[in-house]
Amino acid sequence: MTDLLRRYSDTLTALSREGLLRRLPDTDTAADLLDFSGNDYLGLAHRPELVEAAAEAGRRFGAGATGSRLLSGNTPLHEAFEARIARDKGAEAALVFSSGYQANAAAIAALLDKGALGAEPLVFADRLNHASMHLGCTLAGARQLRYRHLDLAHLQALLEQHADDNRPKAILSETVFGMDGDLADVAQLQALSLRSGALLYLDEAHATGVFGPHGYGLAETIELAPSTVVMGTLSKALGVSGGYVACSGLVRDYLINRAGGFIFSTAPSPLVLGAALCAWEMLPGLGPERAALLERAERLRVALRGLGLDTGASTTQIVPVLLGDPLRTVAARDELAARGIRVSAVRPPTVPQGTSRLRLGLSAAHTDQDMTRLVEALRAL
Repeated sequence: MTDLLRRYSDTLTALSREGLLRRLPDTDTAADLLDFSGNDYLGLAHRPELVEAAAEAGRRFGAGATGSRLLSGNTPLHEAFEARIARDKGAEAALVFSSGYQANAAAIAALLDKGALGAEPLVFADRLNHASMHLGCTLAGARQLRYRHLDLAHLQALLEQHADDNRPKAILSETVFGMDGDLADVAQLQALSLRSGALLYLDEAHATGVFGPHGYGLAETIELAPSTVVMGTLSKALGVSGGYVACSGLVRDYLINRAGGFIFSTAPSPLVLGAALCAWEMLPGLGPERAALLERAERLRVALRGLGLDTGASTTQIVPVLLGDPLRTVAARDELAARGIRVSAVRPPTVPQGTSRLRLGLSAAHTDQDMTRLVEALRAL
């Protein structure tokens, strides 16, 4: 074994010893488990309508896009879906990406590019933002001023502290935080961004489909300013894959020209976009499912707290069970799997040290019997 490979081996050994080693789930048994590990919040992934929409898009446009959007990959389906997203999000324009991670990394890197801005921007970011948002900042070479999680008074203080700094400013935040299940105040974030002259970038990955009057996310509740950019995914509540950015026409044109992850990637498959558009069009009619999902999540939190379990600040369809120690968290995940229930064991660096947790992702497809079975399994731990 070469020295380089030995170092890889030593790294994996250390991760295993600390309870941080990741392995892919066993596909032989996964189908037999009651699944609380996913993000299919509305239970759409297996809906026949989406499967048929994917097939119809494939018949019309082919299985693959065959190239980037700037080459051969731009189809009427891509443009129609973007127009629909823009309309429903209250934005001038939209742009689809192959994944949410790609959308964040590529769009943020481009928007914070100091070559275009003329100086390194001041980036004010919630400390618990998703890794893809941090990567976008890293790719841009932009250092972050991280404010305490959801502490907008701290954000305001940081903005005031740098009020006389003439460098471009940007504020980055998720709207529903994917590991904690809590909510940002999008109206206040936009107000702070406008007062400080900052770009606002909102990640609606876990809000799309579940929140908003028509299911289009928390940002649906505000009138988007031209300086507000909203990202979302097609891979969670919509049950498919991909990401999008809703923004001004100017920002869309800029991203088409400067976002490397968009420019150099093959366009999303027509199969994917056909299914995703079908799901998107269904969202306004799924109000009862959204309400039942959030009500079920609240009942779960009450039950778990009654067992002495810590569900943090969750108020959404994402319910963490904070255990702290990664080894204990892995053991709990494995015990639940032995009882026929699949959950995620989330450990650093995905979450801060000392906050390892079981992450429970609820779905409209879960039944009351499923919820009772989950609570009883957690009671037995």
